[in-house]
Amino acid sequence: MSDGLEGVVAADTVLSEVDGQAGRLIIRGRSLDQLAGQVSFEQVARLLWDGFFDDLPEDLVPALGAARMEVFAEVSALDTGLLDRTPIEAMRALTARLADGDDLATALRLAAAPAVFTAAVVRAQAGEAPVRPDPSLGHAADALRMLRGRPASAAEVAALDSYLVTVSDHGLNASTFAARVIASTRAGLTSAVLGGISALKGPLHGGAPGPIIAMLDAIGRPENARGWIEAALDRGDRLMGFGHRIYRVRDPRADAMKLAVRRLTQAGVVAGSNISGSKGAPGRLAFAEAVEASVLAILKDRKPDRALDTNVEFYTALLLEALAYPPSAFTCVFASGRVVGWIAHAREQLAGGRLIRPQSRYVGPKPRIAA
Repeated sequence: MSDGLEGVVAADTVLSEVDGQAGRLIIRGRSLDQLAGQVSFEQVARLLWDGFFDDLPEDLVPALGAARMEVFAEVSALDTGLLDRTPIEAMRALTARLADGDDLATALRLAAAPAVFTAAVVRAQAGEAPVRPDPSLGHAADALRMLRGRPASAAEVAALDSYLVTVSDHGLNASTFAARVIASTRAGLTSAVLGGISALKGPLHGGAPGPIIAMLDAIGRPENARGWIEAALDRGDRLMGFGHRIYRVRDPRADAMKLAVRRLTQAGVVAGSNISGSKGAPGRLAFAEAVEASVLAILKDRKPDRALDTNVEFYTALLLEALAYPPSAFTCVFASGRVVGWIAHAREQLAGGRLIRPQSRYVGPKPRIAA
C-alpha cells in the first residue's frame, strides 16, 4: 500500500500532465509557458472542455458573461450567518444553491460562480454592496470590476487571466481527485465542484498563499529574513510557498506568477498598493525575491536531502495582494481558476470511468473467538 496514494495511477486523462522531475506542466498538449500570459481564462476553459460538451461554442466570453448574470441572483442569499463565515465557506454555501446537472449550462454557471460570489462576499464583509456583473466583459476583467466597483487596468486584467490560466488544471491533485470521485457516482457537476472546493479549502492544498503575506509582513525588511526564517524552522513551523508533493525541482507555475507580478510592477501596479492600509511599497517584489533567496539558501543548508524549492503559492500571494484581494479570499480566487479543471475531469470521468471504489486494508483488532 502507498501512503497517501503516492505513485498510484488512479485515472487516464487527456487533460494535464505534471512532470515533477523536469518541472513541466502540460495542459491539453500545451506547455504552461504557451498558455500563461498568452491566452484568456475563457480560452483555457474551452481547451479543457473541448470534446466533453457537444454544444460548446467557439467563443465562451458571451456564454460565461450570461452565466455570471444568472448566478448573481443567488447573491441575495447572503445574510449575517454567511458573512460571519470565512470567504471560502460563504462562497461554497452560495455555490451549493446552484442546481445540479451534467450539461454545459450547469458547467458555465459553476465556472462563473466563484468569481461572482467571492467578489460579493468580500464586498459585503467590508460593508459594501455587491456589484452586478457586466456580461459584455471578459471573465477576469469582470471579476476585478465586481470586486472593486470600478474597471481594472489592462495590466491588472492580464495578471488575473495569467493566474486563472496557470491554476486551471494540475493533474490528479487532492481537489481534482475529490471531484472525480464524486462525479463517478453520477451525483452531478455541482456536487463534484462542491467536493473540489471543500478539498481546496485545506491549508495543505489551496489554503497556502494567505499565510505568505503574513510571513512577508512579519519579516518586514530583507535584513530580517534569515533570523526570522531560522527561528520559524527551529519552532518546527512550515514555510508556506516552498516545497511541493510532486515537483522535485522548481514549480514552473512559480515562474509564471513571478513574471506576472513583474509585469504588474512595470505597469505601475505595486503589490499591496490597492489595499487600504496595506504595507505595499515599490520594493515589494524585490523584497519578496530577497526573502525567497534566504529561504532557499537556509533550506538547502538544513535539509540538503530534500527537494524544497519555490512553489506556485509564493508569488501568487504577491499577485493577488496587488489585485486587491484580501488574503482571507485567496483560496476563493484559486477556486475561480481551478473550477474549469474540476468540471473537465468530472466530464472525463463520466465519459468512460467506473465508480471509483478502492479497497482498504483492515489493521484493527480481530474479534475474539469464544472458547
